[in-house]
Amino acid sequence: MKTYSIALIPGDGIGKDVTEAAWQVLQAAAKRSGLGLEGTRFPWSCAYYRETGAMMPPDGVETLRKFDAIYLGAVGWPAEVPDSVSLHGLLLPIRKAFAQYADIRPHRLLPGVQGPLRSEGFDILCIRENTEGEYSGAGGRIHSGTANEVAVETAIFTRAGVERIIRFGFEQARARRKKLASVTKSNAQKYSMVFWDEVTREVAREYPDVEVSHYHIDAMAARMVMAPESLDVIVASNLFGDILTDLGAAVQGGLGFAPSANINPDRSAPSMFEPVHGSAPDIAHLGIANPIAAIWSGAMMFEHLGEAQAARDVMRAIEATTARGIGTIAGKDKTETITRAVLAALN
Repeated sequence: MKTYSIALIPGDGIGKDVTEAAWQVLQAAAKRSGLGLEGTRFPWSCAYYRETGAMMPPDGVETLRKFDAIYLGAVGWPAEVPDSVSLHGLLLPIRKAFAQYADIRPHRLLPGVQGPLRSEGFDILCIRENTEGEYSGAGGRIHSGTANEVAVETAIFTRAGVERIIRFGFEQARARRKKLASVTKSNAQKYSMVFWDEVTREVAREYPDVEVSHYHIDAMAARMVMAPESLDVIVASNLFGDILTDLGAAVQGGLGFAPSANINPDRSAPSMFEPVHGSAPDIAHLGIANPIAAIWSGAMMFEHLGEAQAARDVMRAIEATTARGIGTIAGKDKTETITRAVLAALN
């Protein structure tokens, strides 16, 4: 029996609940496909930071390297640990160390889910550059606490980094409906975003079968609201992709339905899979977190591992559950109720 070794980082708040829910479903799907899943849990979180002064130990990245994949629940507890600390202490180091430069987020309505704008008719795949750009961490502050204080944050765009995410986007578009939309703000950012546009046009010559469109970030935000059915694959920088994918999550019914995959395309290191809803401290104690995004992220993990049948089984179980109206309205169903329904549909 083929067995995969998975690093589980439940994290904070509802991350613990949705990780437990997703892990039950993933193990059931693995068993159905004759696979094994071995999970190793790590307590790295804001609670861990409060105890140790770090989001993960110094050898955390090397500890994770041996696993086939990483599954993350959610990280953040801003009342006690600033988001900038939790992000730069755990998620960003993992993404950068393992060259998880492609963040993939699908946006479509599941059966039975009523979006705030649409009830059907769109299927968008957002590809976000995940390791450089506006989140490079280059910059600093001087004269802190004085009237002359200065803060500088420099976005870093390399030809290698831009070219590889653009090419990854084209490959995804070629496998889908052969339409790619590149998003920048080159009318205002005349260096980095003009550079991005130029590289996109260069790479596009290698993909004559893919229709390419160029949008400014504000125009794309409007299009995702007004005409999401016109879009197929979107590729954007770290910041713009972050913004657009949260908009996409809203259009598809809410963050409870928004999965993601942080992919190392050449498979030289493990990829990481996570729902994008965050730790939601306000509902962390209520048992009503929607685990569907977490379970869907697990399906993406199966897909990346080459287990397409297990991925299809999980997605069919999710869709059968939401088609019954279970998990479709925020706060209506308990996490446990939704999980049991998905397991029943799977089995």
